[in-house]
Amino acid sequence: MQSFLKTGKIGNNDGKKPSTSKDKPKKPAPSPPWVEKYRPRTVEDVVEQGEVVEVLRQSMSGGDFPNLLFYGPPGTGKTSTILAAARQLFGSMYKDRILELNASDERGIQVIREKVKSFAQLTAGDKRPDGKPCPPFKIIILDEADSMTGKAQSALRRTMEKASHSTRFCLICNYVSRIIEPLTSRCTKFRFKPLGQEKIIERLESICNAEDVKADKYVLTKLVDASGGDLRRAITSLQSVTRLKGVGIEITLDDVLEVTGVIPDRWINKLLEVCEGKDYNNVTNFIDDFLLEGYGTGQVIEQLSERIIFSDDLTDKQKAIIGEKLGVCSFRLLEGGSEYIQLLDLCITIMQVNQQN
Repeated sequence: MQSFLKTGKIGNNDGKKPSTSKDKPKKPAPSPPWVEKYRPRTVEDVVEQGEVVEVLRQSMSGGDFPNLLFYGPPGTGKTSTILAAARQLFGSMYKDRILELNASDERGIQVIREKVKSFAQLTAGDKRPDGKPCPPFKIIILDEADSMTGKAQSALRRTMEKASHSTRFCLICNYVSRIIEPLTSRCTKFRFKPLGQEKIIERLESICNAEDVKADKYVLTKLVDASGGDLRRAITSLQSVTRLKGVGIEITLDDVLEVTGVIPDRWINKLLEVCEGKDYNNVTNFIDDFLLEGYGTGQVIEQLSERIIFSDDLTDKQKAIIGEKLGVCSFRLLEGGSEYIQLLDLCITIMQVNQQN
């Protein structure tokens, strides 16, 4: 109390000014996800899709651009390709000339009538602020266009016709069969194929070098196998493993299996070994131990199907019976069936097939 009366401060008579929020050091901005950080900036950076890159390069050099329809599996570079092409075309005017919509969230006819139509009616100049020539059109990107309703696709067809002088459209989807014929006939279609293993490994190695991540090529190969040709998934998994281990520490195979959810081969081998016997108690004990490890039955079906197809110990008839059961169990899981019951049903079927020898 006496110190407060003399100095006017509570418990602090050193004469220093109280610290303020301005004096506190600023926290560094969080680094962006590697998927965005290493997204291709030019068309030439796109991995493996040679035909699409060549057509886009010629279109950009000619100053014209067709309506495009990109379709194929996820993570193969569909969205990255058109965004990279737009950056090269428009430069600093990129944000003003692009309208990107995710059709899975905004897929009704009202979006086509309001957002798309109003943006398509805007005029575009033919010069950038830096004086370089710029194509006199805009680009509307509709991602996941196969989720659009039929009425919305029909309304989009009419908008594409009216705005053809000032707007180009790029539809991106996984299944081209879900796009109505009047739209596909107005677009140049390109199929994006799953990326090859070597190309994905090459890109992952370049990211590892840039981020100071140590990983053996065999470990990266397992990471690519788990991604199934999806480069986005592979990069995300690599970043997740790095966050788990830390920068500068070598990534092991166990780390990759833990993050990706891939079941180690020893569990698949043990499952097949148990199913070769005739003791159902061993099967139930194995399933109990297996599910306690936290592995999913869906992942078992995915890995076991490949093992069954390339097995030399089973006849074609046995493979057909097990394959049919794999499909049935997968369907039941998607419908909300019990993982324990489906895995038990699958193991008993394999046991019965083995006893037919």
